[in-house]
Amino acid sequence: MKDILTLNAISPVINDVFDSTYNVAKEVTAPIGIMLRSFKMHDYVLDKNTVAIARAGAGTNNIPVDEYAKQGVVVFNTPGANANAVKELVITGLLLGSRRVVDSIDWVKTLKGKGEEVGKLVEKGKSDFVGAEIMGKKLGVIGLGAIGAKVANVAIDLGMQVYGYDPFLSVGNALKLSSSVKVVKELEDLIKTCDYITIHIPYIASQNKGLINSGLIRKMKDGVVIINCARGEIVDNEDIIKACETGKVGRYVCDFPADELIGVKNVICIPHLGASTPEAEDNCAVMAAKQLIDYIENGNVVNSVNYPNCSMPRKTAYRLVILHKNISNILAQITGVVGNEGINIENMSNQSKGEYAITMLDVSKEVSDQAISHISQVEGIIRVRVIK
Repeated sequence: MKDILTLNAISPVINDVFDSTYNVAKEVTAPIGIMLRSFKMHDYVLDKNTVAIARAGAGTNNIPVDEYAKQGVVVFNTPGANANAVKELVITGLLLGSRRVVDSIDWVKTLKGKGEEVGKLVEKGKSDFVGAEIMGKKLGVIGLGAIGAKVANVAIDLGMQVYGYDPFLSVGNALKLSSSVKVVKELEDLIKTCDYITIHIPYIASQNKGLINSGLIRKMKDGVVIINCARGEIVDNEDIIKACETGKVGRYVCDFPADELIGVKNVICIPHLGASTPEAEDNCAVMAAKQLIDYIENGNVVNSVNYPNCSMPRKTAYRLVILHKNISNILAQITGVVGNEGINIENMSNQSKGEYAITMLDVSKEVSDQAISHISQVEGIIRVRVIK
């Protein structure tokens, strides 16, 4: 029986994914795998038996991914599984930022008790909440991954002119984009021309903390609407507050409330509802569970945030999965140990990502414990898994 620990409540749809060889529970002592959503793992002590962690969601700021890489623990996320839910909230934010719907609803609540006067008061007061249409306006999408691409395509269908910026745009995501989306090479080319800007990049503190700040805001069009359903830290709150209060930013729609943002003129705070739909939670849970199972049973790595993707079909009953540093000559040493055992390598894959790499070997027969020990002692080897 393989134990899977759940650190958060996970959608029960995973019960249809894990078979009877797995025990999925919130109280297990030596799990081979862990599933979670928002649980903060930075002070969590991993059991030595744990080989993988699956985050049912895209962000992994709550997981010490670098530290776990050093321990040979593969961390997965589920990019794209909640993309539709976030896309729909972004489109909602686009309309909320244009039509003053939130302010008008709050105002209507003040009419309670006015009786037959309500109709006349509405007709008299509605002019205070005049908004703009989005059709024909320019939308800038920062980040054209799973969510950004969906947002861009929907905006095209809504009649907007869409500009996209993503220096790391993959071929796969590029193919999903409408041909009407204008992809620009420089962020400033998008910033200075768009009426609306929506953010869809992962938060990396060393690279984009406070990316949207006073310097960039000064280059934006007056009255620009900014939508942030990515991460709160990407926008400098002090700078955005000043811009909203002066009207330089017409609306800031944020899915990450902070005390200083609440109640500020022209700021709309949404309580982190981006992926809060049962459909998104189900999709993320299923995707996370399948990735975890595939790694536990086959060693295949798909959508890891701390190790390279590495997978191949099984050719033999015995597979070695070796997590190691990405250094020279290590592959020759691994295959040399196997060869000295008189064992044939039927299939092999080696992939690297930054300072880490994975080598997978399908071998003709079981490798001895002594040989596994020899491989483990090679400089740079982090973890050796034997799957049979």
